[in-house]
Amino acid sequence: MSDCLFCKIAGGEIPSNKVYEDELCYAFYDIAPQAPTHFLVIPKAHISSVSAVTPENSAVVAHIFEVIAKLTKDLGLESYRVVSNIGEQAGQTVFHLHFHVLSGRDMTWPPG
Repeated sequence: MSDCLFCKIAGGEIPSNKVYEDELCYAFYDIAPQAPTHFLVIPKAHISSVSAVTPENSAVVAHIFEVIAKLTKDLGLESYRVVSNIGEQAGQTVFHLHFHVLSGRDMTWPPG
């Protein structure tokens, strides 16, 4: 999608602080971190949110969670939160599927 911020980041058009990249996904540190460790993992293919996951594109979501497990181990994170906001009322501001990985502080419940 030509006007999507995260498509441009994954495509290298907009610089980011990369954590990881493979043929299916891209991970980068959040520019406004909400925890000492805060990075996002996105599919390279444009999927608008969790609500747009289908049988045809769901394998990339499983792959993203495998990548999250690998990255958190590599970074030595024993405790972390994975968040995906779906829709404006939930706080989604970029309409490209993404998972926030946050660690390094107490996470309260309920969030928000």
